[in-house]
Formats: sequence, C-alpha cells, structure tokens
Amino acid sequence: MSTRHVVMWSGGITSWATARHVIAEHGTASVTLLFADTLAEDEGLHAFNAAASAQLGVPITRVADGRDPWQVFEDKRWLGNTRVAQCSMELKLKPCRDWLNANAGNFADTTLYVGIDWTETERLPAIVKGWAPWAVDAPLTRPPYRDKRQLLDDARAAGLPVPRLYGLGFAHNNCGGACVKGGQAQWARLLKVFPERYARAEAAEIKMRTLLGKDVSILRDRTGGDTKPLTLTVLRSRIEEQPDQLDLFDEGGCGCFTDLAA
Repeated sequence: MSTRHVVMWSGGITSWATARHVIAEHGTASVTLLFADTLAEDEGLHAFNAAASAQLGVPITRVADGRDPWQVFEDKRWLGNTRVAQCSMELKLKPCRDWLNANAGNFADTTLYVGIDWTETERLPAIVKGWAPWAVDAPLTRPPYRDKRQLLDDARAAGLPVPRLYGLGFAHNNCGGACVKGGQAQWARLLKVFPERYARAEAAEIKMRTLLGKDVSILRDRTGGDTKPLTLTVLRSRIEEQPDQLDLFDEGGCGCFTDLAA
C-alpha cells in the first residue's frame, strides 16, 4: 500500500510551501491537506485556502469542533493566554486526531507534515513526540532554506493572493489576527486594523474575569520588573493615552500544530 501524506494545513504561507514540497515529491493522489477551522479565521484565509487548493490540485479537507476559541475558554473555565491556550488542543489537535484515527489509522502507511522552518528546528522533537504514533516530517527545516518573505514571493509567482493579514503586518494568518498567544504588538495592530475584533476579544476577556472571579488576562505586563496581568482594556487605554509604555517588540506567535503537540 502506498504511503498517505497528510499536510497539517493552517492556511499560513509555510503550510502552502510544505504542501508544495510534498506534492513535488509524491504527486497529488496520495496527499491530503488537513485544515482545522477554528471558526475565528479571517476571510482572507479562506480565500487563500481556495486559491491554494486550486493551484496545488488538492482539495482542502476541513474539520471543525464547532466552537470558536472564546467558547472553548468558557467551557474550560480558563482564559487562554500567551502561556496556555486550550483552543489549540480543542479546535486543532483533537479534530485532526479524530480524522486521522478514522482515515489514517494504519500508522505505518501515513506521514504527517508540519510547516515549521529551519529557524524552529528545536521544536521538532516535541512535535514528533506529540503526533506519535504517526511519523512526522518538516521539509522546510532542510535546504534550500527560505524565509517567509521569500515564500510569499513564491506564492505571488504562483498566482496566489497574499493572505491579507500578512499584508496588514500580522506575523500569522490565524484566528483573524486575534490569537491569544500573540503579544502586545499583535493586539495593538488588531485594535488599529480590526477594532471590532479587538472589542469582541476585550468583551470576552471581561466576561471570563467575571465568570471566574479572578484577575486573569490574555497578556502579561512586565513593566517595572514584575510580571502581572495586563487586560485588553488596560492595553487599549495605554495605546490611546500612553503609547510609549507598549512593548511593540512583543509580537508573540501562533503554533497551533506545533506547540500543542509538545
């Protein structure tokens, strides 16, 4: 039996580049692009998925839990943050594992591919362990080494639209720019570009603080040498009144198919 090749498709540029590599090596017939929809994605991600699927010649296989991240936080009674985000487990890992168990249960005949690149090789052992018993490969960790800008140029050359979150300055094309693992710079950008999304997240954070009766927050404030909660309400006030107090180097990062597997 031929090997099944499953690309863990996030809708980001590295998952496209990974799929392109896998298809070039193995053809399209044995390749699956497995996409876990968080129901919080930007419209540009879905447009990119459709265009990339057509360009690669492989349909997107979509799975979904049915909840968005904010609903997961309420159900788990835990506000996702830069350290722990159960949304990755509930909305990405579990639906994908369910699909793999149902469709690729013969572990020896399936390889999973993740879109980490050569700058993130230290994460690979935990990823391999987390997705066991399936074999895992990360083609972008090997030469020729290309950075995200070069991969975006490759996508343009292939006739693909650049996901609009990238064009707006976001580092990741996930969760509509409102990933709870993102840092202050991401949230400041979200407030500027998508104020309604920021307001939605701020309201959800307030609701969780009330529900739990605790001083919890998505972000952390490290000013003054002490680490303490930093709510989106306080961050918004600082952006409006004290922008010099922002940590605009704190971009943070999404790693749903990678961090969750650790």
